[in-house]
Amino acid sequence: MRAVPLLQVENLRVTLQTARGPAVALAGLDFTLERGDTVGLIGESGSGKSLTALALMGLLPDTAKAAGRIVFDGQDLLGQSEDDWCRLRGDRIAMVFQEPMTALNPLHPIGRQVAEPLRLHRGLGERDARAEAQRLLERVHLDDAGRRLDAYPHQLSGGQRQRVMIAMALACGPDLLIADEPTTALDVRLQREILELLADLVDDTGMALLLISHDLGVVAEYAERMLVMYGGHIVESGPTDEVFARLAHPYTQGLFAARPRLGRGRGHRLDAIPGRVPELIDLPPGCPYSDRCPYAIDACQAQLPPPIEVGPEHRARCIRLPEVLPMGSGADKEGAARV
Repeated sequence: MRAVPLLQVENLRVTLQTARGPAVALAGLDFTLERGDTVGLIGESGSGKSLTALALMGLLPDTAKAAGRIVFDGQDLLGQSEDDWCRLRGDRIAMVFQEPMTALNPLHPIGRQVAEPLRLHRGLGERDARAEAQRLLERVHLDDAGRRLDAYPHQLSGGQRQRVMIAMALACGPDLLIADEPTTALDVRLQREILELLADLVDDTGMALLLISHDLGVVAEYAERMLVMYGGHIVESGPTDEVFARLAHPYTQGLFAARPRLGRGRGHRLDAIPGRVPELIDLPPGCPYSDRCPYAIDACQAQLPPPIEVGPEHRARCIRLPEVLPMGSGADKEGAARV
């Protein structure tokens, strides 16, 4: 009998209130995470990645309406009280936010902030929590961790602040870690250090990692499975190797073609996807990508395509797969991973 997934998201829908009326921001998401899994969630800004993370953390805006199921370790989290969320958040589910300078409290030293979840969820006293905070900062390779316990966020570099955020997230040994663009604004060397650190922590602890990124190379190198999101929908999903072997959805193909590549001559323009991600309330009625897709026909806007089997556990929402797949087959995963 197959084990029950640690996290099971079923038909998750989130509606936001906008100045122009209600808009569906997440439209029926379905995915799972097993213990020890690293799943990459990829898409352009505005596709719904960060909102997915906030839904999993119980941090949606007060005016948002959520439906469906978020089942974590057998418990449906949607509809539970804020007190229940507070007991779970920072303990068994933790998050590394995209911008540590805004996520960290500028008025408190980092040692106190790393120690806070230990005092709240583990009941440690001030001295023991401080000692554990130092151990956590050493674990994430923050230089001179003991001395930096009393430093404030503005006294640290971007890479150091991101390590502090990871230490806070790991404080209580979460079963699920959500990393939302954890390497934003870091140089290439620091990006690799942070991503290698997260990969090592998954191996060491057996936690599940949802790695949110706009970078195909990051997902290619660090995720075992991937979800491609556009307009609040998952348009393609599957094992990373399978998806890169057959880029089935035109949007995934567009992301792959638009990546920077070594060896191109000076002045060569990126193959950008035409247009831009529309406002949620302006999404077309059928396939959300149909107004930017080079393969779109009238039928694409009639209704949302169902997930179609492409290969083992590999699915894509596109009614024109016979026309799309010949050009999308055989992509170079190693090429995508090269920076």
